[in-house]
Amino acid sequence: MSLGNQGPLDISPEALADEALKMQQKLGAGLNTLREVDDVEYGATKKEAVWSDGKVVLYRYRGEQAPTAKVPLLISYALVNRPYMVDLQSDRSIVRGLLARGEDVYIIDWGYPDRSDRYLTLEDYVERFLGGAVDYLRREHGLDAINLLGICQGGAFSLCYSSLHPEKIRNLITMVTPVDFHTDDNMLSSWTRAMDVDLFVDTLGNVPADLMNWCYLTLKPARLFVQKYVGLVDILDDKKAVEDFLRMEKWIFDSPDQAGEAFRQFVKQFYQANGFINGGITIGDREVHLGMVEMPVLNIFAEQDHLVPPGASKALRNVVGTKDYTELSFKGGHIGIYVSGRAQKEVPQTIHDWLLAR
Repeated sequence: MSLGNQGPLDISPEALADEALKMQQKLGAGLNTLREVDDVEYGATKKEAVWSDGKVVLYRYRGEQAPTAKVPLLISYALVNRPYMVDLQSDRSIVRGLLARGEDVYIIDWGYPDRSDRYLTLEDYVERFLGGAVDYLRREHGLDAINLLGICQGGAFSLCYSSLHPEKIRNLITMVTPVDFHTDDNMLSSWTRAMDVDLFVDTLGNVPADLMNWCYLTLKPARLFVQKYVGLVDILDDKKAVEDFLRMEKWIFDSPDQAGEAFRQFVKQFYQANGFINGGITIGDREVHLGMVEMPVLNIFAEQDHLVPPGASKALRNVVGTKDYTELSFKGGHIGIYVSGRAQKEVPQTIHDWLLAR
């Protein structure tokens, strides 16, 4: 029976045999490639610890040239993953792009919480840790205010801090930062809103990293459990591509546990109560009002972001008090905004130009 003329979806025996041969060749080459793959490292840029509080460390990045910017830029990343995603490797590093343009870049490393951190609160993270880093930089540089770049959950922390201490932040940049947690297309929020977070935290204490990772991966199960590993076969004969793949895998599964009390507060106030939109977020005994965010704001969001949908981030325009508000719409996803080739060209340059103009 001939299959050759039945339609565009039909595959001839010859084509199947050719595909099988190519697959065999890829797998054969992969055996050699995997023997040659080095232990993948992350972090392309030299950095030095300049301040710490408990497990939290503030690092200063050192570029190939001295910074020309007069105001330092502090990066606040999310708690759920390690912050080296912004400096994953030499050709995928937002940090290197910023340093090359003269920015003076610092980053907070939240560390790995253990049982002794079970009762850390949002006040600890926003006021003690983020605030401590801000105050260190203000003292060190002799400035009243610094520039702050908040990413994902770190952006939510940055918004809280900027509203409580607007005099200490000169310019605020938010990247893939959720503001409206109740948009219709936010699957993660839909799951979280039905959660008995008190029972969850009272039972587990700290939230295990593996459990958090499982939740994130099941948002796109076909893509993240099957498709990317099937796609790995296509690059098995390319040592660099395999190392890039493994470096990304290492980052995905290098996740800290979550301090239980801070997790409880964040889920209740942000995911369940949608506090940025409805009000009621409190850090310690102070209420957050985003209308107090009157410094210039640059809001960067990703158009194909499944964790922070564009609408969740663009809601920021309607709640901040500043009249100097700018948006950058990035064609990519939640991770692509750091590591894609497009991101290396667009994101650091946009941030640098925006800061330079202010």
